[in-house]
Amino acid sequence: MSWFDLLGWVGSILVILSLMQARVLRFRWMNLVGAALATGYNAAIGVWPFAVMNGVITIIDIYWVIRLQRERNDDVTYEVIEVGTDDALWRHILAVHRDDIATFQPDTLDPVGDDRSVWVVARMDEAVGMVVVRDAGNGVGRVEIDYVTPRFRDFTPGQYVYQRSGVFAAKGFRTLEHGDNAKARAYLTRVGFHREGEVWTRPVAA
Repeated sequence: MSWFDLLGWVGSILVILSLMQARVLRFRWMNLVGAALATGYNAAIGVWPFAVMNGVITIIDIYWVIRLQRERNDDVTYEVIEVGTDDALWRHILAVHRDDIATFQPDTLDPVGDDRSVWVVARMDEAVGMVVVRDAGNGVGRVEIDYVTPRFRDFTPGQYVYQRSGVFAAKGFRTLEHGDNAKARAYLTRVGFHREGEVWTRPVAA
């Protein structure tokens, strides 16, 4: 097999693998690269129907990658909606994603009580995650659940929630705490938490 044929196979494999991705942005990037390689390969060997098809797919992917990249940090894209602990929507999200949530917050899957605040994170008209915070007193909020659905983990809803939404300050919190979890450390660092022993903390943005 020549290197040129190998390039064609790589393009085809990337297109196939992209269809297996749950994450929206990752799907678009993989599909874009695969379609672009397939376009070049099919054009070079003169298979024009497939070259044109993959070329159009490449253009469509470029449009969506640009649009999705712009929306990653767009405040207008996200809304943080406070709901009650008995709200049916967040309970539904919890039930559907219970196993996935347990990998990040295994001990806090059923928070109840008046000392909890619950927010559903929405991206336009779609619920993409939720945050549950327990009032630990003295202006400290303990983050019990901070979850983003797999499709939107390439985006930045957490940065918006913690840095620009203002929902925690509105509840009177001055500091947030989060338990230590190896799988969440990179994310916690990215959204402004700092490790202090077995607890991660960050000041609440005004």
